[in-house]
Amino acid sequence: MARLADYFIVVGYDHEKPGSGEGLGKIIQRFPQKDWDDTPFPQGIELFCQPGGWQLSRERKQPTFFVVVLTDIDSDRHYCSCLTFYEAEINLQGTKKEEIEGEAEVSGLIQPAEVFAPKSLVLVSRLYYPEIFRACLGLIYTVYVDSLNVSLESLIANLCACLVPAAGGSQKLFSLGAGDRQLIQTPLHDSLPVTGTSVALLFQQLGIQNVLSLFCAVLTENKVLFHSASFQRLSDACRALESLMFPLKYSYPYIPILPAQLLEVLSSPTPFIIGVHSVFKTDIHELLDVIIADLDGGTIKIPECIHLSSLPEPLLHQTQSALSLILHPDLEVADHAFPPPRTALSHSKMLDKEVRAVFLRLFAQLFQGYRSCLQLIRIHAEPVIHFHKTAFLGQRGLVENDFLTKVLNGMAFAGFVSERGPPYRSCDLFDELVAFEVERIKVEENSPVKMIKHVRELAEQLFKNENPNPHMAFQKVPRPTEGSHLRVHILPFPKINEARVQELIQENLAKNQNAPPATRVEKKCVVPAGPPVVSIMDKVTTVFNSAQRLEVVRNCISFIFENKILETEKTLPAALRALKGKAARQCLTDELGLHVQQNRAILDHQQFDYIIRMMNCTLQDCSSLEEYNIAAALLPLTSAFYRKLAPGVSQFAYTCVQDHPIWTNQQFWETTFYNAVQEQVRSLYLSAKEDNHAPHLKQKDKLPDNQYQEKTAMDLAAEQLRLWPTLSKLTQQELVQHEESTVFSQAIHFANLMVNLLVPLDTSKNKLLRTSAPGDWESGSNSIVTNSIAGSVAESYDTESGFEDSENNDIANSVVRFITRFIDKVCTESGVTQDHIKSLHCMIPGIVAMHIETLEAVHRESRRLPPIQKPKILRPALLPGEEIVCEGLRVLLDPDGREEATGGLLGGPQLLPAEGALFLTTYRILFRGTPHDQLVGEQTVVRSFPIASITKEKKITMQNQLQQNMQEGLQITSASFQLIKVAFDEEVSPEVVEIFKKQLMKFRYPQSIFSTFAFAAGQTTPQIILPKQKEKNTSFRTFSKTIVKGAKRAGKMTIGRQYLLKKKTGTIVEERVSRPGWNEDDDVSVSDESELPTSTTLKASEKSTMEQLVEKACFRDYQRLGLGTISGSSSRSRPEYFRITASNRMYSLCRSYPGLLVVPQAVQDSSLPRVARCYRHNRLPVVCWKNSRSGTLLLRSGGFHGKGVVGLFKSQNSPQAAPTSSLESSSSIEQEKYLQALLNAVSVHQKLRGNSTLTVRPAFALSPVIM
Repeated sequence: MARLADYFIVVGYDHEKPGSGEGLGKIIQRFPQKDWDDTPFPQGIELFCQPGGWQLSRERKQPTFFVVVLTDIDSDRHYCSCLTFYEAEINLQGTKKEEIEGEAEVSGLIQPAEVFAPKSLVLVSRLYYPEIFRACLGLIYTVYVDSLNVSLESLIANLCACLVPAAGGSQKLFSLGAGDRQLIQTPLHDSLPVTGTSVALLFQQLGIQNVLSLFCAVLTENKVLFHSASFQRLSDACRALESLMFPLKYSYPYIPILPAQLLEVLSSPTPFIIGVHSVFKTDIHELLDVIIADLDGGTIKIPECIHLSSLPEPLLHQTQSALSLILHPDLEVADHAFPPPRTALSHSKMLDKEVRAVFLRLFAQLFQGYRSCLQLIRIHAEPVIHFHKTAFLGQRGLVENDFLTKVLNGMAFAGFVSERGPPYRSCDLFDELVAFEVERIKVEENSPVKMIKHVRELAEQLFKNENPNPHMAFQKVPRPTEGSHLRVHILPFPKINEARVQELIQENLAKNQNAPPATRVEKKCVVPAGPPVVSIMDKVTTVFNSAQRLEVVRNCISFIFENKILETEKTLPAALRALKGKAARQCLTDELGLHVQQNRAILDHQQFDYIIRMMNCTLQDCSSLEEYNIAAALLPLTSAFYRKLAPGVSQFAYTCVQDHPIWTNQQFWETTFYNAVQEQVRSLYLSAKEDNHAPHLKQKDKLPDNQYQEKTAMDLAAEQLRLWPTLSKLTQQELVQHEESTVFSQAIHFANLMVNLLVPLDTSKNKLLRTSAPGDWESGSNSIVTNSIAGSVAESYDTESGFEDSENNDIANSVVRFITRFIDKVCTESGVTQDHIKSLHCMIPGIVAMHIETLEAVHRESRRLPPIQKPKILRPALLPGEEIVCEGLRVLLDPDGREEATGGLLGGPQLLPAEGALFLTTYRILFRGTPHDQLVGEQTVVRSFPIASITKEKKITMQNQLQQNMQEGLQITSASFQLIKVAFDEEVSPEVVEIFKKQLMKFRYPQSIFSTFAFAAGQTTPQIILPKQKEKNTSFRTFSKTIVKGAKRAGKMTIGRQYLLKKKTGTIVEERVSRPGWNEDDDVSVSDESELPTSTTLKASEKSTMEQLVEKACFRDYQRLGLGTISGSSSRSRPEYFRITASNRMYSLCRSYPGLLVVPQAVQDSSLPRVARCYRHNRLPVVCWKNSRSGTLLLRSGGFHGKGVVGLFKSQNSPQAAPTSSLESSSSIEQEKYLQALLNAVSVHQKLRGNSTLTVRPAFALSPVIM
């Protein structure tokens, strides 16, 4: 029995508060005056009575009624029914006129009859009977407004003392003593929500698509906000949306009516369902992450920043079609030529239940088979159950569906597992539906008639739950006379005699205590398990693992253990390819398990290598989105197979399969641990039942022995939960201790397994724990546990969840930290005592230290094993003039997705993966090797493309298809739609890889175009800008000199900007002396031989080129400005202080300057490259313009080329520091000489023009202009 009303409250307008701003309400009276022990008095009730604010009115308004929901600290809801009416204010002063709505300008005191203040009668209850509450509050108001001869004290006392039976379909007829006759009808199952007509009303207001969007938003934990001009519509809409979530329960803030003073709650970071009045819609549109539904306008607004996940297909289409058939039955026959008579809609209450039945069917399809993914951890004293999310998603075929993933990760589903996980409890409609009706729902997908029939059957059950008795008793509740609220002479609501009410309440409670309690015994039963999980889609997929492929795996394993090496080598590649399928991986674990049972776990070196390769191939596809079954099955095998390295030194398989991220995945360890605990708990009770050692475990009907093995852990748990109340306290304590010791022993076992797989063989490497993110345990957890003690977990986790300590590189500390966090989490959730957890904490560091000490000997002996024979590196055939820059790095060429090379659908040999070497030449990047599959034959695999076509180079970590472990790799893509994807061999160090990448980038982006293969074929790449480096391939330099000399003799050289070949030659050859900086002795400094000769010394082959330069527009412009001449002869008519040089005619001095430059007359061309080296981009100061009247000169240059910090350290540590420093000092001297010559030429030039105002300052010359 429960109280119908916990408190009755009278709330009125507070006149004592200051008049500025919004008005306030205050509690005038409350009954009872003392709080109930089980229900504290709700605080802040005066805010929710007037959600729009306490305001005076100039007219009497109609009484209003709505229901507010308050949630206490224990997540219990209190339904506050508010009936608000307006009464005349007699003693109102003129200072209150600012608060009167629509008040005209008046002076002096306001007449009493012109101002009305709101007053609310509030009924607080933990039960939801809105119509009963409306009738009770309306009756109290009627007695007051119509002045009936009934005591208000007796009404209130009867209301507060009225008791209601628990759910179960019972009725209670009661009266408050004012000539009323009221009936309370309790639902059959209190787990099913009672909605009345609110769901149908919500679809009528917003439509099918909008409601489905809100439904998905709530399930995926988004913020939903309703607004309407009606408070009761807000309350009904929020309740309707929440009821559509059944069997899930909403666990976030739920405020159907939010007061104006609490609008800042809308900025909460947590999800919510909230309703506000439409007068605040201008304030709520600024919210960026809230989905807003307008109940009055029928629209919803989804912000752009929210990605709303939708239901998976085909469920979304089926749900939309079913809702359309129910809400719009005429739609199906709208196009018929002879439509039937108008199809009548179901009455609103039945329509409401039909819509809910569609969503019930939807959840039954979504959660089909969920009980097969429950993992039992503890039975006593309270059931502890874990849900295997990844297995459920994988078997449903919804691994990549973000909607169901978010639902399973949400708080609502955690509560679902907590409430519905135990196998022995009371069942309801959803349990029957998900266990027995899913097949029927699937059959009805293509038959709308059958679907509608099933929906109506479910709707009948939902309707019967709310209305179990069709013949309702006669009800009568007096109502106020029409227009009574407009009467002029109505006295204010009287003050209730509190002592009298309290006395009557005590009398009524005493009567009820003497009456026999009509309590309902909750019926518990074994929850039906239902069929196992099946895929949501009937996909016709190709059978990857045929019987033949499985036979290949079995034969390969048998060859390995029979030591038939030749047969093993032939079948191993095919077996590794077959292991891509799940069935073949399961077959491998089964076969290896059989050999362990036959005591064949000691292997020789060759057998050990083969088994390790197959294990690694099996583990490489186990990811966080799979079920982890394969990795869990391999886990004990890694500690079973081993080989002997030396007397007393054995190497187990786990030391060679550690390079897989699954071993650092918390979800995997959790799931495997809970599976193992479930099996141990099952064995505990199964063995006790079989041996009959415990009398309390006997069954009335003894089953045959073979049926014991068929009993699942859930079946045994249901039986134990049924027997639990009948057991003695001592027996109960024994069972609890047995279960706890079982969990504790498994925790010790898993700590050892984790040490084996997390401590690497070479303790100098700790790649797994560095690359993983064990700190993000809460977000990555796969755990949904029924009695998770969050406080204990958080306390243990937070101690080390902040910044990593300074010993992060210590392998022992990182492994201990990883295992300790795991032990904390699973032991706390499994109910292990804190003493046992602390003992585990003390035990783990010792286990790690002992294991590291053992592995040192294993690592030492394993390095003494003879290396595996590797194929010989094949040298590539080079093009004429092509050189090898980097010698071949031993790599494995991985398939790039093209079927031609992998023997896929197109057939053909299995060319990839191929073993070989990766070469870098001056022209291309090239792989040359042989296929690993020996059945292919002696073929050569060559893949190459030019360096200049490379578009992207990326460092990757990839699976070595041969050794089946993780290796550092490189992926290079080309503009020619080619791809080279290689994994480096273990013998290739990271330093060598970095050198290879640097050389690759150096040739891909050369400093000069002349460094490319097209110009430098057969020559060492010219280095114009870079500092002096060690010269390589001098033989090719000699060869290039011969080519240049031959070209000179033939007179076939062309000097110009366009590098065009005018005559028939095989290659384009450039005369070396035309490029400053190509001297053999010093490739930075310039010899006198490379200086541009004057016109008197130009050869005949070069005169034509000089003539072309002279004809250029820039030369004519220089001549027009009077900036000198290109002639170097001494027969000049007058002295010139600037001259035009052609040293940049090949654009080798500065690529962004023209071919002709104006420099001081005193500067030789041989010093210009050294001067240019001191400026950015070689842009040395040159004259570019002169004012013809004033003679003012304009110079251009780049910024000074300063050395960075890295360059300073490199120059200090490099072995060529001395030559480089001398070169830099010479460049600095040349720069000073050049600037001085420039200043002298400018000053003399100005004096000759008659301008003596120029002051020669270094600052003038040292101010570069970037042009």
